[in-house]
Amino acid sequence: MPNRYISILPALLAAIALVLAPMASARAGILPENKLTIRQENEMGRKFDQMVRARMPMVGDTYITSYVDDLVQRVVAAKRPMPFRIKSAVIANPLLNAFAIPGGFIYIFTGLIQDVTSESQLVGVIAHELAHVSQRHVASRIEKQSKVGMLAMAGVLAGAFLGVAGNSSASKVGQAIMVGSQGAATAAMLNYSQDDEREADQVGLNSLVLAGYNPQGMPDTFEMMLKNRWFDTGSQIPSYLSTHPGLSERVTYLNDRIKRMPQAFTARKDDNAKLVKVQMLVRAKMSPATTALAYWDNKSRKEYTPVDFIGRGIVLERMKNRDEARESIEQALHLDGEDHLIVREAGIFYFKAGDIDKAQRYLQKAVIQDNRDALALFYLARLQAEKKDFAHAAGNMRTVLEIVPEDSEVYQNLGMILGESGDSFGGNINLAYAAVYSFDMRKARHHYQQAAASIPEAVQTDAQKEELKALLKTMENREKDLN
Repeated sequence: MPNRYISILPALLAAIALVLAPMASARAGILPENKLTIRQENEMGRKFDQMVRARMPMVGDTYITSYVDDLVQRVVAAKRPMPFRIKSAVIANPLLNAFAIPGGFIYIFTGLIQDVTSESQLVGVIAHELAHVSQRHVASRIEKQSKVGMLAMAGVLAGAFLGVAGNSSASKVGQAIMVGSQGAATAAMLNYSQDDEREADQVGLNSLVLAGYNPQGMPDTFEMMLKNRWFDTGSQIPSYLSTHPGLSERVTYLNDRIKRMPQAFTARKDDNAKLVKVQMLVRAKMSPATTALAYWDNKSRKEYTPVDFIGRGIVLERMKNRDEARESIEQALHLDGEDHLIVREAGIFYFKAGDIDKAQRYLQKAVIQDNRDALALFYLARLQAEKKDFAHAAGNMRTVLEIVPEDSEVYQNLGMILGESGDSFGGNINLAYAAVYSFDMRKARHHYQQAAASIPEAVQTDAQKEELKALLKTMENREKDLN
C-alpha cells in the first residue's frame, strides 16, 4: 500500500500468453470492423488497466494520487462532456511519460511529476492526453482493424504505450506484452500521426486555458522533454518522445498560437505549494536513496523549508541512518508542526523507529486532519494491531480499502489482523483477495479453501456464504481475464 512495487516476472509470462491467445477468442470479446461502442471502449480500457496494474509499480499514496486526480478532473470539467468517467493512476517510473487510452484511463509517470517546474506544465501534458481520448485518436485506428480480440488489442495497446526508449522496466514490460509480428504491426498502426498530435495540442491547449492555467505550461513541458532527450543518458530518455512524434515543430506552433492569446492568460501564476510536496514524496520515497540524499545535501541549509527537512528525513530513514533522520524529522515538526504531510510522515517515521507513543500521537493527528489519507490510516491500523487493538485496527484497515480498493497489501494486512484476532474465516477471505490482486491465483484458491473449511458449511451464516460466493466469483473473473 505505501508504494506497491509488484514483482513483474510472473506477470510477464501471463502477458505473453495474453497476446498469443487466439485473436478471435470468444472469452476475450471481439471488436467490430466498424465503430467501437462506448461499452467496448470501457471494457477494453478496463482490461488494459488490469494489465498495467499487474505489470507496473503503481503509486498507492493517496496524497499523490488524489493530487493528480484533482488536476485531471479540473481539465475534464473544462472540456466538453466526455462519454466516460475519466480515471487516473500514477506509475512509479522515472521516465518523463504520460498516456491515456480509450475508455478514459490516464496514467502519469512519477518522472514527469518530479521534473516539471510548475503545475501548469504538468496539467499541459494531462490536457494533451485527454484530448487524444476525447478526439478518439486511438479508438478510430482500432475501428480500422479487422475483427480483433478485445483482450489481444488491450495487450497490444499496453505494449505500444509501455514499449518506450531506454533500458527501463517499462520498456521491457512493453516488449514482453507486445510479441510477434502481428502485435508489432498493429502497434505501428496505432501510433499517433502528426495530425493527431496537432489536434490534441489545439484541443488540449483550449482545455488548459479554460481550466485556469497558463497556456505556456504545455510547450514548456515539451521543451523540457526535448532537452532531456539530448542531455540525459539511456534509461532517462523521455518515453513521451517515442509515442508522441514531432515535439520540436509542435513547440514552435504552440508558442506562436500563445503569442496571439490575451496577455491575461500568459500572466497567470501557478500555486505550486501542493506540487512541491508531492515532488518531495516522489523524490524521497521513489528515487534511489543516494540520489535523493545528494539532492538535499547539495542544497544550502539556509534554503531548507520544512518540506525539505521531512524529505531528507525520509531518505535517511530509508538508509537506516535513524539518528540523523530523527533530527531532520524533528526540525520539520519544529518549523511547521501543523502541516498535515509533515505530521503524517513524522508518524510513519516514529512507527518504523519503534516509538509507538509518538507514532500514535502523530498518526492520529494526521487522520483527524484528513480522514481520507489512506497512508495515515494504514499505518495507524498497523500500530493499533501491534497494540492488540484488533477491533480499531480492522475498522481502519477496512476504511483504507474503501479509499484504495483492490490493493493487495491492504488486504494482506487486514487478513493478518483478523487472523491474529481469532477470526480465521475473515482472515483467509482477505488473504485470498490479497492473492487475487497480486495475481497469485494458486494462493488465492488455497485461502478460499481455508476460509470455507474454517466453518462447517452446515453452520455458515448467510453472510458468510455470500462472502465465499463473492470471492469465488472474483477469482473466476480474474482467472478469465488472465487466460
